Amino acid sequence: MPEHSTPAPLLGDYATEIRSKNAGPFWVTMETFMKDCAGYAIAADESFLNEQVIADLYRVDAAQVQIFRIPALNVVKISFPRPVAQAGIRDRDIHAGQHHVPLAALRVPDRHLADGPPPVPRA
Repeated sequence: MPEHSTPAPLLGDYATEIRSKNAGPFWVTMETFMKDCAGYAIAADESFLNEQVIADLYRVDAAQVQIFRIPALNVVKISFPRPVAQAGIRDRDIHAGQHHVPLAALRVPDRHLADGPPPVPRA
């Protein structure tokens, strides 16, 4: 019988919510609302989540990515220019409501798993 391994935790597993939205017609903003200080420590870790990581995920210029870490709220806010203007002919997500998915799906590095993966929510 094959062994079942536990899948690596994702950033979204440590968050209450990760969302994206317009920040005007030319920018996207994403916010990670982490469940607790431990989750915030992961999201705020500059060696894990930084401008280059966001640039690679969203194919934008790292120099234009802005990251705001707000420890009092356990929030990390990320903004970057939209690839096309809102409601432009090539705009596939007019409200930028789906941009958060790649961010939520980031695998958490092993170095953050010393205390084990986050608890699985009960249905």
